[in-house]
Amino acid sequence: MSTAVHVSGPRWRGPDLKELVAKVAFGDQDAFGRLYDVVAGPVFGLVRRVLRDPAQSEEVTQEVMLELWRTAGRYRPERGEVMSWVLTMAHRRAVDRVRSAQAAADRDRKAAAREHTPVFDETAEQVEGRLEREQVRRCLKMLTELQRESVTMAYYRGYSYREVADMLGTPLGTVKTRMRDGLIRLRDCLGVGA
Repeated sequence: MSTAVHVSGPRWRGPDLKELVAKVAFGDQDAFGRLYDVVAGPVFGLVRRVLRDPAQSEEVTQEVMLELWRTAGRYRPERGEVMSWVLTMAHRRAVDRVRSAQAAADRDRKAAAREHTPVFDETAEQVEGRLEREQVRRCLKMLTELQRESVTMAYYRGYSYREVADMLGTPLGTVKTRMRDGLIRLRDCLGVGA
């Protein structure tokens, strides 16, 4: 049975994903194969955007697909579309992987810091860092609200221009222009050379 399914982009004609998930929940391997063919590409694309490492992205994509196989029975159609559910799983897995890698790096840094005697004045470095952060905050306050929101979402929260535009309900071109203008104002305020 074919129905139109929206898969981020133009309309796509293929199997009914809800029906496939229902079959997968009962262990239907053929249904899982068809479901895999439909969702693996978008899952890999999302995971790759978060992780940026192809090998890790492939690994996380496989973990998501295994999770899909194991948890298909938990899907609830009234709570949303299959693709949204799967991509939410993928995003969570990718973010978990980033956090795990960051925690490992933090542990390594802490261990190295305990073993290493600094050759610089820690207090001076801390004061300098605090002053720089205060200057950045002060300069951010000088931006317009849209510039500040756009820059903060893109550079501190890691969203793409398109994601920022979608979340702010603002055209992509406007967000790009405001962000460019905001970054120029920040550069000038911070006294950084072009």
